[in-house]
Amino acid sequence: MKSAATTPPSTTGERGLRSAAEPLAPADDDLFDPHRHGDEDAAAGVLDFAVNVRPGPPEFLADILRDRVADLAAYPSGADLAVATEAIAELHGRDRAEVLLLGGAAEGFELLAKLGARHAALIEPSFTEPARILREAGGARVTSVVLPPPWSLHAAAVPDDADLVVVGNPTNPTSVLHTRAEIEALRRPGRLVVIDEAFADLTVGGGVAEPESLAGTRAEDLIVIRSVTKTFALAGLRAGYLLAAPEVVARLSRGRRHWPLGSLSLAALTACAGPQGQAHVAAEAAQVRADRAYLVDRLAALGVSPAVDPQAPYVLLRLAGGTAVKAALRARGIGVRSCANFDGLGPDYLRVAVRRRESTDALIAAMQDVMTAVARSPHRDRPTDPARRVSPDESPTG
Repeated sequence: MKSAATTPPSTTGERGLRSAAEPLAPADDDLFDPHRHGDEDAAAGVLDFAVNVRPGPPEFLADILRDRVADLAAYPSGADLAVATEAIAELHGRDRAEVLLLGGAAEGFELLAKLGARHAALIEPSFTEPARILREAGGARVTSVVLPPPWSLHAAAVPDDADLVVVGNPTNPTSVLHTRAEIEALRRPGRLVVIDEAFADLTVGGGVAEPESLAGTRAEDLIVIRSVTKTFALAGLRAGYLLAAPEVVARLSRGRRHWPLGSLSLAALTACAGPQGQAHVAAEAAQVRADRAYLVDRLAALGVSPAVDPQAPYVLLRLAGGTAVKAALRARGIGVRSCANFDGLGPDYLRVAVRRRESTDALIAAMQDVMTAVARSPHRDRPTDPARRVSPDESPTG
């Protein structure tokens, strides 16, 4: 099976870097759409730095999924569900009753509406789906708790009456990794704390894998949502899981449709949690750490520093004329993620996925030309207030 990674465009051919003298487009209002995601910047033929999915899927996993294609005429079996659930439980040292398999981590946020929260607090800037889902579900007041740079939880002014708090760790798009102690400080009697750990498996600290993860912590008031689609390049398959107390899992499961996951998703979850899968995670985490250091070093040579020390497989940048930089890079065949629609950020912020060195070299070569051109361009991004807070009744921008 061929790798899903996109081949970097040539820097000299017709599809390579265009002239830096080409006019730059003004800011695209669509970038401010709160429902916009990075996949809209990743099209065929574009060198993708916009989507935080690793190259792949790995060959062992592709083989497993191919072998199960012949079984697709049958409904997903209870045996497959039990095996996948047991594999996830064993991975995190949990009981099976503490595991809920999901059709992608985003489904976990959809299920939160079943908990009947009265006041949900969202720590932002962060992944936009929880804000969208909880606001559209209704029934709960939703407050955005916008952190100022460097986006530390010490600055989180969470309302005392919030009975549901959602936080990303590491946070997307800032690449901040909060400590376990900072997360646990959010806990209060009568409050559920939801931790989005979609990228936690690629974090390393002090030689320890997933140093700040709470996936193995048993507590009545903690819910951890995880994904396998980022590290294993399975975004098109939709597979994830949730870890919580048995009573919480039971509440979230109530009224759920039959066969919520397909056979291939169950097979993928089993394989990803197994020995081969975890060996792949360890290798990818080491690769990300090396490639991220290389990206940061190459950016430094351009006089560009990350907005904060990155701990995830992506780096947040703040560049004057960020939207124009994004547009000019796209014109040269490179996609990066604008953070214009994240609450607390704005059009000068860009998120760049960590890629292998040859792809990073292509990005840096393009940025050298683009940043010079943007500095001379009459088009400027409209200013925004990075500290702007959204009221509970206002449309989300995160």
